[in-house]
Amino acid sequence: MKQNKLIIMKAKSFLAAFIVLVGAVTFANGQVAPRVVVVNQKNSGTFKVIYEGEKVGNVKMTILNKRGQVVFKETTQNVDGFMRPVNFTGMEPGEYSIEIADASGKQIQHIMYANTTSVKSVQVSKIKEEGKYLLAVANNGSEQINVRIFDGANNLVHNEDLTINGNFGLVYNLKDVVGVPTFEVTDRTGNIRTIKY
Repeated sequence: MKQNKLIIMKAKSFLAAFIVLVGAVTFANGQVAPRVVVVNQKNSGTFKVIYEGEKVGNVKMTILNKRGQVVFKETTQNVDGFMRPVNFTGMEPGEYSIEIADASGKQIQHIMYANTTSVKSVQVSKIKEEGKYLLAVANNGSEQINVRIFDGANNLVHNEDLTINGNFGLVYNLKDVVGVPTFEVTDRTGNIRTIKY
């Protein structure tokens, strides 16, 4: 019951903020521009685009990077409003423009995206037992990582997605791997750490 009240209070607060933030912009010819709000979400790199139009029609959303290059384009047909999450994880950090255009006009919202990760360091150590390696990840918080291991000829021999909480360690048995192994650890922001033992 307490959780339901909290959700309702959050929804009311969000709706009130939306109404305050999206006052209609009227053009000289009397047309009303689309109303758009971009809200930064708790998840790093995720934003929510909220659009409200005056009438049902096609709506085009275009995302451009700081150099003006289109990185995403989408047309939604026969709508008068939507809420859409946009995930920038893995994109280049910096300023982006989100353009929303409908029959009434176009609005542009600017956002700043910065890579953030809770992974502080990644280390690989050979342990005494033949062919065994310890992968150690210093991490504060919850993080998703991908571990790829390559053999001496750069052939992929292992690929694994892991969700870790706090510091993490795992021993890999690579005694059947030919040559010196290379570990490649990628976090959810796209940062890659490569360790060749």
